Amino acid sequence: MDTRLLRVLVELADRGTLRAVAQATGYGTSAVSQQLAALTREVGTPLVERSGRTVRLTPAGRRLVGHARPILAAVDAARSALARGGEPGGTVQVAAYATVLSGDLIPVVQELAVSHPGLQVMLQEREPPEVTRLLDEDRVDLGFVYDYDLVPREFAGYAVRRLCETPLMLAVPAGRALPEVIDEPARLSALAGQSWVVNSRGPDDDELATRVCALAAYRPMIEHRADSLDLVLDLVAADLGVALLAAVVAPRPGVRFVPMPGLPVRRRMFAITRPGRQHWPAVALVIERVAAHAAGWARSGEPLVVGQAGDQGEHDDEQHDAYEA
Repeated sequence: MDTRLLRVLVELADRGTLRAVAQATGYGTSAVSQQLAALTREVGTPLVERSGRTVRLTPAGRRLVGHARPILAAVDAARSALARGGEPGGTVQVAAYATVLSGDLIPVVQELAVSHPGLQVMLQEREPPEVTRLLDEDRVDLGFVYDYDLVPREFAGYAVRRLCETPLMLAVPAGRALPEVIDEPARLSALAGQSWVVNSRGPDDDELATRVCALAAYRPMIEHRADSLDLVLDLVAADLGVALLAAVVAPRPGVRFVPMPGLPVRRRMFAITRPGRQHWPAVALVIERVAAHAAGWARSGEPLVVGQAGDQGEHDDEQHDAYEA
């Protein structure tokens, strides 16, 4: 019996609606329905039934949930017990957003290949909603995600550790007569007529631009979307818009970076796992190395993205917050 399908059934028992299960797992409601249907076919008896516009568990569904809870707990306990047995090794599947992957994870994986040759770290680039979906599907062991202090994101149901914070800056066309620094919200009014470029895969980026511009009492004109940092910078360099970026980007011809010390706008980086898995030695080792590496960039004064040194942010002083379940 597929434990991933059992987890969906348990989520339905706990949350009550398909919509709530979809929000918790990152699936669409149709995908949740399909997985429940697949589990029903596997066990050969109805597990859910319609009740008006909602669904509820049948008696058989409730019985299966009662069996599923200890099964899922035992699976996680067995994995934890095996992971605790000696030197960190095996395979750790990691999903992370592009900046931390290129700036922190790749160097860490190179270091671990030498110091822990029995440990294999497999990487994939994903935005935060994709990371949480993969964790819920049990397809990755560890995720690195971000949010913004102006647009906070809740990572409920995960073990969460905040690693660092990075100030944001504006990327503007080099030839535009725009402020050299944004040291107070009123200076943002100079961008009121500008087009904006946002992350096409980051669902919070539209809201971030909206809230930043709201500090100067206007709404941004979001005209371009891209899921590649290079493409965002290409659009800015082509004088097609301005963008908000974390202050860790190397210089780019045609682009000028405008610091914003007068605004409370920062990107926050987190490590997240399913509860309990943050204690697996291999997972814990990767987290500690990434945390140390991110802190090291701040101490060394180098930009996080490899390239010629330029304007950069500083990491938050609280580098090693305790986990939140």
